[in-house]
Amino acid sequence: MNKLLLFSAILIGFTTIAQTNQDSINNPQLQQNAAQRILSGNYGKQVTIGAYGEVTYNQPEGDNGELDVQRLVLLLGYKFNEQVQFVTEIELEHVEEVFVEQAFVNYAISNNVSLRGGLMLVPMGIVNEFHEPTTFNGVERPAVDNAIVPTTWREIGVGVTGRFPDASLSYQAYIFNGFRSTTSDGEGGATGFLSGSSGLRGGRQKAIRSTVDSPTLSTKFDYYGIPGLRLGLAGYFGKTQAEDDVEELEGANIGIAMVGLDARYAFRRFTARGQFIYASLSDTEDYNALTGRDLGSALQGYYIEGAYNLLPLSAKQRLFAFARYENYNTHANTDGALAVNDAFNRTDVTTGLSYHIAPGVVLKGDYQFRSNEAEGSDVDDRLNFGIGVWF
Repeated sequence: MNKLLLFSAILIGFTTIAQTNQDSINNPQLQQNAAQRILSGNYGKQVTIGAYGEVTYNQPEGDNGELDVQRLVLLLGYKFNEQVQFVTEIELEHVEEVFVEQAFVNYAISNNVSLRGGLMLVPMGIVNEFHEPTTFNGVERPAVDNAIVPTTWREIGVGVTGRFPDASLSYQAYIFNGFRSTTSDGEGGATGFLSGSSGLRGGRQKAIRSTVDSPTLSTKFDYYGIPGLRLGLAGYFGKTQAEDDVEELEGANIGIAMVGLDARYAFRRFTARGQFIYASLSDTEDYNALTGRDLGSALQGYYIEGAYNLLPLSAKQRLFAFARYENYNTHANTDGALAVNDAFNRTDVTTGLSYHIAPGVVLKGDYQFRSNEAEGSDVDDRLNFGIGVWF
């Protein structure tokens, strides 16, 4: 209760801070992610430099709090000519891990069609593509975009992106390498990277000497023909990638069919968003028998969120009060003798404030009520604060 009172006091205190310019990036029809801004914002310059990052504080009930420079990402773009550009993101996580999050060449063959190749984001849901800290409410990304969509989900591939202006429709279609599923255990069997609690997350290859046997297909369509509304439909289909020395073993690979629906809406001071993701996994019974894992045969998650700007439209700052309800289940179904684990059916209710003090700078605070369906479970609620920047 004391933490709730402290949280309320800090949120009230936020409303007394002076006002600066509004940040318009939450307009769903105009919103761009970091790569899109680099591609569209060179303005004749050959080299473009930017960055985004976030510093967070997480305080679970009854445990010590954790302070973390969760990520700092350097954005670089180079414009070779009017048709060819290169985009990359270099990420430092927790001050000690370095990853390349994107690195691709974009070739604009016309105003509305581009070819791409390299390390790219898989277009599924909202946050996997729009994960800059000033573009979403809440200190932490939605849990659906962690346990079901394994954000940040990126792989190496080639594809096409573009739009049909007359139909207010944009599209993406890529061929990627798939998830890593198994490796040799040195004793004639296999070790698995996929699990019941985290689903597909442990199988991301992240362009680290990625293996490929059966390429996967990833597509997304976005409709933006209704003022203030953006609708997305995404699909991902293929098989996982086992290492050469185990790929002939029964159960070394599984099939994946994932579909996603998402929506974003804004009207004056009100915004809303939501998404639904469902993944069907085949051959999980053989996979679990081979690896000793507890991978489910279906993953499902959804959330719905509403937010309201407490400051007048004429103000230069924005202060969003928001609430989000989400449910995510990595054991939505199981095959064979594997019993459904109700602890993997989880619900989070998050409520708090996002205070945009200047374009590209946000202060965040929220409280999360967390639970699962296991009998007698006791999941710690959590208080969070954060600072996010993007330029």
